Amino acid sequence: MPAPLDDDAPDAATYSFLGPAGTFTEAALAQVPEASGKAWRAVNNVGEALDDVVTGRSVAAMIAIENSVEGGVTAAQDALASIPDLRIIGEYLVPVTFALVARPGVALADVRTIAAHPVAYAQCRRWIERTLPAHGHLLATSNVQAAVDLLADGPAAADAAIAPPTIPERYPLAVLAENIGDNPAAVTRFVLVSRTTRIPERTGADKTSVIAELPEDRSGALLELLEQFSTRGINLSLLQSRPIGDALGRYRFVVDLDGHIHDERVADAMLGLRRFSPRVIFLGSYARADKVAVDYVSRYDDEVFIEARDWLRGILSGEPGA
Repeated sequence: MPAPLDDDAPDAATYSFLGPAGTFTEAALAQVPEASGKAWRAVNNVGEALDDVVTGRSVAAMIAIENSVEGGVTAAQDALASIPDLRIIGEYLVPVTFALVARPGVALADVRTIAAHPVAYAQCRRWIERTLPAHGHLLATSNVQAAVDLLADGPAAADAAIAPPTIPERYPLAVLAENIGDNPAAVTRFVLVSRTTRIPERTGADKTSVIAELPEDRSGALLELLEQFSTRGINLSLLQSRPIGDALGRYRFVVDLDGHIHDERVADAMLGLRRFSPRVIFLGSYARADKVAVDYVSRYDDEVFIEARDWLRGILSGEPGA
């Protein structure tokens, strides 16, 4: 559990998360052993969480990076691409289910407007459109905040909110419907972001995240980027394009690959990627949350790359038999 936040104790390690209390992001942070007993700071958005890290107010921030239904969280991806010197030091998985909540006394038939975070709204879209086809959607910074706002003095902007099912344990709200998510197996992936340059030790069940830009908008450029991984037997678990923003047709790619930067095949791929791309951002190598060992073909063992480098070194140094 988090300790009380004490802004007068600068030496205390503080962790930032998307608040208020009760969010899925807080549930992800609860999985971090190092955060236990430390101060936790609830923030309003990803930008504020990462700003806490950059300014030193927090040692790390937990942010949502990917959802099994909606894919990558673009706000987080764009922030990691634009804020320098950030590193992912761990990932955490949280199953997500949703309820529709309202003030006591409000019935499902009374709901005309629903407040929700856009990612949660997308995961409940089919249920909402089937059950409340004439509804309106109000954007919220978090689902817990959407629920809390229903309790504000005076008329609420929304009649109901999409929120975690545990929300009535914290706030006096009524549950109008449970399990409204379109996919009962939905999972959100969170990452812990810090400014440390220390790379976690490899475990054999690791993931590496990078962001790379294409050198130019031309036929075959994306294939050349992907070949940096395929020719070294590296599987990609995420590949998502994001516009750079300076011109049409200019994209950067968010890439998650199986393996650790200390794996010879991954290190070799990083060198190839750096030669190919005008800008590569290394976001980190860290243990996979699911602990599944990375599977790869034996011809890409570390020893194969090491032997090849030794062979070339022998040729260049004039060693006999090289």
